Amino acid sequence: MTSKELKQKSVLYRKNILKYIVKAKAGHTGGSLSCTDILNVLYNEIMNVSPGNFSSPDRDRYIQSKGHTVEALFVVLADKGFFPEEDLETLCRYQSHYIGHPTKKVNGVEQNTGALGHGLPIAVGTAIAGKLDEKNYRVFTLMGDGEMPEGSNWEAALSAAHYKLDNLCAIVDKNSLQITAPTAEVCNTDPLDEKWKSFGWAVREVDGNDVDALKNILKALPFEAGKPSFLIAGTTKGKGVSYMENVLKWHHGVPSAEEYDLAVSELNQTLIEL
Repeated sequence: MTSKELKQKSVLYRKNILKYIVKAKAGHTGGSLSCTDILNVLYNEIMNVSPGNFSSPDRDRYIQSKGHTVEALFVVLADKGFFPEEDLETLCRYQSHYIGHPTKKVNGVEQNTGALGHGLPIAVGTAIAGKLDEKNYRVFTLMGDGEMPEGSNWEAALSAAHYKLDNLCAIVDKNSLQITAPTAEVCNTDPLDEKWKSFGWAVREVDGNDVDALKNILKALPFEAGKPSFLIAGTTKGKGVSYMENVLKWHHGVPSAEEYDLAVSELNQTLIEL
């Protein structure tokens, strides 16, 4: 996929994220928009996973630890053909499998997640299994910077380095905002790079809203042989919609009809300018 095509995908994904959040009258808007480019590059350029090989033991695994931004994941999975896009019309409705966090009842979802700090431990166990079974699959997990204080992350980080899991890549969507305030005010975990290096990981940083930079750095995995990879992806919460960017209320805000029209207009203009 060309650079332009990848950028167009991100815009279309953002439009669909907003579309289904508005229809559902619920969702985690800001964080879904911040991680869109990361999911775009993983599913369209990096990971060996598709509807056709999802039952194969050799597929790559993706675990979304920041499960509350499931709208971004659902939109990408629908685009990749894991389920019909019209299924998302039922998002957050009674008896729908398309709920506010990932569930294995949805095709393409590896693990139920949502309780923060659980994704990395599951990913570590999955990566250990790959080593024991002598498989070549890789394991990816997307974390939020607001879940960094969870102690389970640091136990998992120690284990990953101990077992030399260079088939594991943890990505943190570092948009610097969480539900109540900036992450630095709630519980400051910076400097993330030095902390994760001290735990034995190979660490890199990237602009998490630059699809070309993401593609280039993720194609270089593992960052170091014999070490798990940790990628700090600096992003903008609410990316792509000017009035949402870096605004706390859009953590789980739902646009009004007028706000939705304005957002779509901005995204359409971005498409024209690409």
